[in-house]
Amino acid sequence: MRILVDADACPGKDIIENVASNNNIEVIMYCDINHILNSNYSTVKYVDSGFQSVDIILINEVKNNDIVVTQDYGVAAMALGKKAYAVNPKGYIYDNGNIDRLLFERHMSQKIRRSGGKTFNPKKRSQKDDDRLKNSLIKLVNNYKNTIT
Repeated sequence: MRILVDADACPGKDIIENVASNNNIEVIMYCDINHILNSNYSTVKYVDSGFQSVDIILINEVKNNDIVVTQDYGVAAMALGKKAYAVNPKGYIYDNGNIDRLLFERHMSQKIRRSGGKTFNPKKRSQKDDDRLKNSLIKLVNNYKNTIT
């Protein structure tokens, strides 16, 4: 198990690294060359800037039982298809029971915006989001540990 992070826009880096280090799990953060990330724990991999360049490299690297941290529903869906776990930076776990609905909602929001309509902006990050991310990562790590014992 590894944690792969779509790090172009990922708050909660410290939480991810803390959970990973407590469980001796490798963390790889992917970002494009327009971002600068520093970490004493994670491996940071830079990719060319370009439309979905980080997403493509990350998904090509995902293996069975990895945890993917992303706010992109498409990346999450592809990770689930590769038998990996997926979680949002606010701690919401993606699974086969909710990903189709999330993809459909994304599609409808894009349609509304293309026709000139407005959609809601996400709420600001809160302490509850940080707590949920930590608890969700711990839950996914423990689920994995229970399957290998």
